[in-house]
Amino acid sequence: MAENKTVPTGASVAEYLATVMPDRRRSDALVLDALFQRTTGWQPQMWGPSIIGYGQYHYTYDSGRQGDFLATGFVPRKANMVVYIMPGYADFSDILARLGPHKLGKSCLYLGALSRIDLDVLAELITAGLQDLRRRWPIDAT
Repeated sequence: MAENKTVPTGASVAEYLATVMPDRRRSDALVLDALFQRTTGWQPQMWGPSIIGYGQYHYTYDSGRQGDFLATGFVPRKANMVVYIMPGYADFSDILARLGPHKLGKSCLYLGALSRIDLDVLAELITAGLQDLRRRWPIDAT
């Protein structure tokens, strides 16, 4: 079976955040990093070249495929901030209705400027996502 391409790299999160452009996106990324740390209680780590992850879990699918992945995190992309709510199966529509402007993918939440987002609701969503993940697989704070 193929190995996961997205793995912890050991790279510095602070150094990566310092390179995020434009300045507005970097400022939002610093706000999100503080929010994730406060909400999860975990230190960030780089997963691949651009994902900032908090915690991790080991999964085993019915197919036998298994691996490790970040429990939650985000990527500061130029067009959007991408927030990972794993594993992406639960219906969080009641929380999302209060969040502010966003778009959804399977396990991703796409946000524009954080100034239009209710950060307390985002923290609630992160917590709900982790609770949903814990029902499926144990989470390690590493």
